[in-house]
Amino acid sequence: MSDYSQFTVYFNDSGKLNTDETLKLAKDRADKLGIQNIVVASYTGETGVKASTLFKGYNLIIVAGTFGFREANKSRMITENRIIIEENGGKILHATHAFGTLGRAVNRKFNTIQVDEIIANVLRLFGQGTKVACEICCMAADAGLINIDEEVIGIAGSGGGCDTALVLQPANTHNFFDTKIKEIICKPRDWKPR
Repeated sequence: MSDYSQFTVYFNDSGKLNTDETLKLAKDRADKLGIQNIVVASYTGETGVKASTLFKGYNLIIVAGTFGFREANKSRMITENRIIIEENGGKILHATHAFGTLGRAVNRKFNTIQVDEIIANVLRLFGQGTKVACEICCMAADAGLINIDEEVIGIAGSGGGCDTALVLQPANTHNFFDTKIKEIICKPRDWKPR
């Protein structure tokens, strides 16, 4: 039997302006499917605060990237946002990017592309948010914050806020090709290439 109650929403533009609608659509789908695991990309915590307010009572993981990504020994997470997220029951994950750590180092040093960058660029054919949503779910699984045998909603964006939400069957990074993108809840129709 088909489920026609969920159609993909396509935003005309990418970016932060879609954050509230993306989170609402993701919550509606999570409730319909009974999904409790929500993984959201949020480096500064701005989107994480919104998600933690909406997804209270869920297994909410806010993926804040790795320390030192922009500045040595520093996280981009704003302290006030971290406090709110944690008070609302969200977990914050700082971790190595699944699709771009050693490969990025090799690229910077030797100016050659690696397998993880090829995978990232193929996923970007669907938009930056699709790539990031897949990546953060691997990171959350690698950290033991979600189980790979339970569906998850991955939420990400195109350089600030969120504009993409996917229903995924996640996998650990070393088994990435076991990941299944089961549904595209929403995404932008157009985006600027990274």
